[in-house]
Amino acid sequence: MRTRTVPAATPDGPMPLYEAIPDRSPHAAVVVIQEAYGVNDYIERVARDLADAGYHAVAPHLFHRSDETIVPYGDMQKAVEMIMTLSDETVLDDVDAALGHLRDAGFGDPSIGIVGFCMGGRITFLTCTRRAIGAGVGFYGGAIVTGWPPKLAALIDETLQAPWLGLFGDQDPSIPVEHVEQLRDALKSAPVETEIVRYPDAGHGFHSEPRPASYVPEAAADAWSRTLDWFGKHLG
Repeated sequence: MRTRTVPAATPDGPMPLYEAIPDRSPHAAVVVIQEAYGVNDYIERVARDLADAGYHAVAPHLFHRSDETIVPYGDMQKAVEMIMTLSDETVLDDVDAALGHLRDAGFGDPSIGIVGFCMGGRITFLTCTRRAIGAGVGFYGGAIVTGWPPKLAALIDETLQAPWLGLFGDQDPSIPVEHVEQLRDALKSAPVETEIVRYPDAGHGFHSEPRPASYVPEAAADAWSRTLDWFGKHLG
């Protein structure tokens, strides 16, 4: 495996892009979208896990417009402040830069997926409504059903252009079960394949191993297996 950080051009200047490339020729690629804590060791590890599974993975640094690009776990106030520096428009600019990098590497949109965690889970849904890529997976993405006024709009009424898998924990106070079920109902009319999976004993951040209070190994393992299956099915 080869890893590196390279610049990707955005309308607001160069954005660092962490890249993990498997030794064998990858047949597909995945964009990894960070939590509210930046492209830290955990997100880089997710990219490497995808490379281990045979995917060319890139993780865009969405906080590149700010002086601080990494937020320590536990500093929720700072994490919220950093989320508020983003907009759907700037996020899509950054996703487009990552997609452009992968296209330059030889991947067509049908062979490119996206996976994200926390705020990144919402961004995967946003991307799959605006870009006809191969597939998306969102881990505990909030603000899809209700938005986050006044900064982020609700997305539940938008039409998906790419298959999307949503993974949620029933113990997540920021994403009530009724919102998850409302999303499931709304997606029944989607023109692409969708799936919603709930984990009764998990809460927010259940895949994040660096956060012992949140991490749920059984749910994390099952969700990751489903993620790889989803990409295997839809990215060909």
